[in-house]
Amino acid sequence: MSGARRRRWARGLVVAALAALTVVFVYPLVWLLSASFKPRAEIFDNRLVPRSPTLENYLTVWESAPLALWLGNTLVVTALAATAVTLSSALVAWGFAHYRFRGRGPLFGVVLATMMLPGAVTLIPTYLIWHQLGFVGTNVPLWAGNLFASAFYVFLMRQFFLGLPREPFEAARLDGASEWALFWRVAVPLCRPALVLTFLFEAQSSWTDLMRPLVYLQDVATFTVPRGLKAVVDQFGAGGESQWEVVVTASVITTVPMILLFFAGQRYFVQGVATTGSKG
Repeated sequence: MSGARRRRWARGLVVAALAALTVVFVYPLVWLLSASFKPRAEIFDNRLVPRSPTLENYLTVWESAPLALWLGNTLVVTALAATAVTLSSALVAWGFAHYRFRGRGPLFGVVLATMMLPGAVTLIPTYLIWHQLGFVGTNVPLWAGNLFASAFYVFLMRQFFLGLPREPFEAARLDGASEWALFWRVAVPLCRPALVLTFLFEAQSSWTDLMRPLVYLQDVATFTVPRGLKAVVDQFGAGGESQWEVVVTASVITTVPMILLFFAGQRYFVQGVATTGSKG
């Protein structure tokens, strides 16, 4: 077999493997979307094309649960959490990447070591802090902690900062730029893919977070989407006559915004993954 033919076979096998993996990952989403248009009797028939498509499930969801309110709450929390952690982590990462000071390496190691600490360990102390501040029962604990950066995002953006050329910063210094101007006007535009990547990661994490809403939220009016879905499952997914078509439909409605967000930031997402971590 010639070398060109072997390469074609190898490329064909890779494409086939990628296609198979795509089907595996996409099938649950397609099934979920299909099930949202099925009546209760057909919800688990595994047909991807409903035999009796209906919009009744969507009407039932909007009438039975304040999804619009929950989506609004989650949108606000997600935007604040993602923006806060992106800016704060970028500042910390810039300090570790750009400045040379004694103890920089050990201090950065301590920052990374905090990633080894499970969230459950700090759950009670963190709750007590927010309780003393009077924010239990509000959405503030869901995003305000991100003002103090994240070790993972600090590491991710530091790697990107280390790959930036020094010439633009030296030219800006010659023009009299301040340290803040070096960061905000030079470094931030150059590391836009890393910032978008961080924003997308944190947006997804905040949008799907259930643990903190379960701990801090008691009022239905303050529920986020995951906490609201838990309430929907408790209401329609329990008992002898489970209304899983309502649960499935609510899941579809709350999943669509994340899909749109990742499609909108796809270019930056791919670029950020490809370039972050090129230097250590």
